[in-house]
Amino acid sequence: MSRTALRICPLCEATCGLTLTVDGTRVTSARGDRDDVFSKGFICAKGAAFGAVDGDPDRLRGPLVRRDGELREATWEEAFAAVAAGIRPVVERHGPHAVGVVLGNPNVHTMAGGLYPPLLIGGLGTRSVFSASTVDQMPKHVACGLLYGDANLIPVPDLDRTSHLLLIGANPLESNGSLCTAPDFPGRLKALKARGGTLTVIDPRRTRTAGLADRHIAIRPGADALLLAAMAHVLLEEDLADPRDLTPHLQGLDQLADALRDFTPEAVAGACDVGADTIRALARELAAAPTAAVYARIGSCTVPHGTLASWLVDVLNILTGNLDRPGGALFPQAATDRTPRPAGPGRGFTLGRWRSRVSGHPEAKGEVPLSALAEEIDTATADGEPVRAVITVAANPVLSAPDGHRLDKALGSLDFMVSVDPYLNETSRHADVVLPPPPPSQSPHHDVAFNRLAVRNQVRHTRPAVPLEPGRMAETEILARLILAVTGMHGADPAAVDTMVVEQTLAAAVEEAHSPVHGRDPRELAAQLTGVDGPERRLDMMLRLGPYGDGFGARPGGLSLARLLDHPHGIDLGPLAPRLPQPLKTRSGKVELLPGPIAEDLPRLRRAMTERAEGLVLVGRRHLRSNNSWMHNVPALTGGTNRCTLHIHPEDAARLGVTDGAPVRVKGAGGEVTAPAEVTDVVRPGVVSLPHGWGHDRPGTRLRHAATDPGVNVNQLLDGSLLDPLSGNAVLNGVPVKLAPVTAQLGPVT
Repeated sequence: MSRTALRICPLCEATCGLTLTVDGTRVTSARGDRDDVFSKGFICAKGAAFGAVDGDPDRLRGPLVRRDGELREATWEEAFAAVAAGIRPVVERHGPHAVGVVLGNPNVHTMAGGLYPPLLIGGLGTRSVFSASTVDQMPKHVACGLLYGDANLIPVPDLDRTSHLLLIGANPLESNGSLCTAPDFPGRLKALKARGGTLTVIDPRRTRTAGLADRHIAIRPGADALLLAAMAHVLLEEDLADPRDLTPHLQGLDQLADALRDFTPEAVAGACDVGADTIRALARELAAAPTAAVYARIGSCTVPHGTLASWLVDVLNILTGNLDRPGGALFPQAATDRTPRPAGPGRGFTLGRWRSRVSGHPEAKGEVPLSALAEEIDTATADGEPVRAVITVAANPVLSAPDGHRLDKALGSLDFMVSVDPYLNETSRHADVVLPPPPPSQSPHHDVAFNRLAVRNQVRHTRPAVPLEPGRMAETEILARLILAVTGMHGADPAAVDTMVVEQTLAAAVEEAHSPVHGRDPRELAAQLTGVDGPERRLDMMLRLGPYGDGFGARPGGLSLARLLDHPHGIDLGPLAPRLPQPLKTRSGKVELLPGPIAEDLPRLRRAMTERAEGLVLVGRRHLRSNNSWMHNVPALTGGTNRCTLHIHPEDAARLGVTDGAPVRVKGAGGEVTAPAEVTDVVRPGVVSLPHGWGHDRPGTRLRHAATDPGVNVNQLLDGSLLDPLSGNAVLNGVPVKLAPVTAQLGPVT
């Protein structure tokens, strides 16, 4: 008997509402939910393949425990006992920092991943924390932390009201958006053009997004910060800067012109390979637009000056008066945020509170670079113990971090490893215990992270579309039990984890003068919480304490879990609205335009005006039908254009004797791979491109379809030594490579 069920799609940042057709316990089809308050029926290829992703036969159905060198099926009780027996001795013998925690990108796509990892890290007390952020968006977190005092306070472009959008290193027609949660991003860009707006794309590749643009500028990879600095220089030099209502909330505006004095369009033009006249035109058009927004993503983050580029994006929005303005870039207000405190100075954002043990990389946002994970495991120093145990949660760093061969070997040397992962993949195959979460149809969903980045304020929650299959364990319970096992409380009721969070949160809330529950009894408040389990009770609490919440009765008609469940397609909370200065947490209580770490890094950017790589440089790319390394095991999402090929311009191909479809050897500082050439003019001359997330050819995995067309791991071309110094983000784009047909010899890469 078929039925339908609603589910928010967890397969990319767009968070579209889906209507699933369920036959028994199997999802047979998925279509867009036309009544969803946010996505309004939009669906992409990944969402349409939800049933195939959900029903992948290679998903693990129960835990695995290593016995006599082999991973074998075990009971949940045996698995968590093994975790406790493996992790606790490492902590007791070597200290908490000897346990590394690695968080992968899928954590922000699940309700469990949004609620429990901070408790895991806090309970362990480890500083050895690594995540996908430092191979992706950490520069944006750092820039916003320095500007606004809060690394998670990230403005997003007001796509539906802007008249001028400048995209840098972003390809939302393929990614569906990133750090900008926007269902039907392509449709929103087309609507921008239909209402007479302007779309400019800056990217070394002529992406599908660039093909839609009014103007595409094929910049030299890695030069984004120089171009942006020159644009800011023009605004200041030509007296075009007008922060408007932002002016009273700015600190450092007078010093900005001097800091950017050297970055004239003429000075940066050669390094950017963009003419000075074009740079001036970009700046003038931005200033003249009725409303405008500058938005940059991974292509501008994964480069040597990623934090400076991220900072300059916001500087341009500020100088043109478009930050915190309808039609510009605004700060979303999520329903699960705490009730806003009064505006005023905060604690600020600090970099480098500690450093990685081997190379001394400064901490950023509580993390050290993922690029340093291998050396933290395999290198002994006098300053502390190496990482001897690792817990990965939805992470595959063997493919996502630089120099996967070294990391692969390092993981094999650990005393103990735990992976929370539905697959036996290139990383989890090293684990002593694998704890597989159930398929997404059997899990609840609330976007804790992405609602803080959404282009419209809204709130949605879906309960599991399919009952939890016998023998499986909810991801929330897996993570709660994991927390207990690694903190010396193995065997305790996992509900105690949620109860502790509720008690601590309510105890703090009743002490806050601005809280709607100030002065009340936290036990009385806890008794009012509803929900089928601890995670839902926590969600109810977050909604009630939030900016739209009912305040446990203090604000009748406000949000609660019960009210949200009465609206299965979600509740629209309105367009983004100006919020400054309230969310600022800087020590000054203002936007700090020229923070010390930024000013200290500008000389490095000045030197880049005269430095450029000779020969070919590599950039990445992604496909609409995949998300990092997740989905290559799903036949419906592979093949066609979703292939691991090397894009090379016809001029470079002719010069090097490379023919279309022929295998090409590509060599970087970290290693060498061989991939089929795809000769195409979508890349500019001097640039080659390989997609990331591939390389499914290691023994011991259970990814049968992915192994039939494994592709190559582009990150194996990197040795992990190139990082953005402020954020610790890996430099993945604009790196020098050499290539030749398989019959030719390659010299060293310098």
